[in-house]
Amino acid sequence: MTSDERWLHRAVELAVSGVPAGAGPFGAVVVRGGEVVGEGTNRVTVDLDPSAHAEVVAVRAACRALSTFSLAGAVLYSSCEPCPMCLATALWARVDRVVFAADRHDAAAAGFDDRLFHDVLAGRAPAPLPVEQRPVDDASAPFEAWHAFDGKSAY
Repeated sequence: MTSDERWLHRAVELAVSGVPAGAGPFGAVVVRGGEVVGEGTNRVTVDLDPSAHAEVVAVRAACRALSTFSLAGAVLYSSCEPCPMCLATALWARVDRVVFAADRHDAAAAGFDDRLFHDVLAGRAPAPLPVEQRPVDDASAPFEAWHAFDGKSAY
């Protein structure tokens, strides 16, 4: 068994184990240097948090464990193809790779169809809610404060 398969099996194991606890059927593992640095299961309904997908939970745990917001050098393993939010989280975390087992079609067959989100972000469908910019006079003030702050950590 390859290391990718080993960690994918762990992600699947987490996904299955979360179901009896009321979690969604998704699991994720962050591995760096051959060691698990973060794990997560889908906690959307458990925590009443729509952002608590397994991949996001695992990335948050890994960042806390390593005391950093950058997971460069790490791999995110997921029991299922990450949705656009989870993929964006992986990109922001700077993981080296994302490896998944089941795909979006498997998830859709189980009632988890995020096809609309993929289509909206790919420009194939309009956003199902209004998204609009309304500039105000001080809209750039946060960025000016950031630029002027000497203690910032670039990310």
